[in-house]
Amino acid sequence: MPFPPVDPEPSHWLLDGTRADPGEDLVAAGADLEPGTILAAYRAGLFPMGLGVHGSGTIGWWSPDPRGVIPVGALRVRRSLRRALDRFEVRVDTAFDEVVRRCADPDRDGRWITDDIAAAYGRLHDLGWAHSVEAWQDGELVGGLYGLSVGGLFAGESMFHSVRDASKVALVGLVERFFADGDPRRLVDVQWATEHLQRLGAQEWPRERYVAALREALKAPQVDLSAAPPTTTR
Repeated sequence: MPFPPVDPEPSHWLLDGTRADPGEDLVAAGADLEPGTILAAYRAGLFPMGLGVHGSGTIGWWSPDPRGVIPVGALRVRRSLRRALDRFEVRVDTAFDEVVRRCADPDRDGRWITDDIAAAYGRLHDLGWAHSVEAWQDGELVGGLYGLSVGGLFAGESMFHSVRDASKVALVGLVERFFADGDPRRLVDVQWATEHLQRLGAQEWPRERYVAALREALKAPQVDLSAAPPTTTR
């Protein structure tokens, strides 16, 4: 895939997350899922999710307040997870479509990943913006996540696992690679800091703090995740 990423046609829509009421996660509805629109949204602190049944219908643009983030130095790898790391091989961008498909499994929380959403992120992957970080075991894909890398922002979209700890290992692999250069402006966005993610170091930030940090993160250099070496979290 290309590096640096290819810039798409700019969006015709004005996306602004700063006018949202405090505590309101849904900011706007409508627009489209063209690559330029989605990139403009992330740069404004927004991300798309459908509003209809199982995520179908009109596109909603979300900016959670508070926002779930993993800043530089916040990742917590507990002893049990550290022992699990050696059971998996972490790869980047070798099975993007399959990771998205597994994340969209209707038997889990991925029903909002419609065919339109999957196709939109597939186009962004082809342009070099969207990536998958995968956990493999004995030659089988058993966990992973996908999201967008824009400057010093990695915006995580969804994750899955079929083997215990596999999605956590993928997250550790992402953070190791994305933060490898030590640039303190970098930020991993996890949207909502669930209890599961908080155990791994995710924090809840007010929207205003997130947007301010995002402006700085976007000034950081783009990371070639497929080439970035892991650090020494282990």
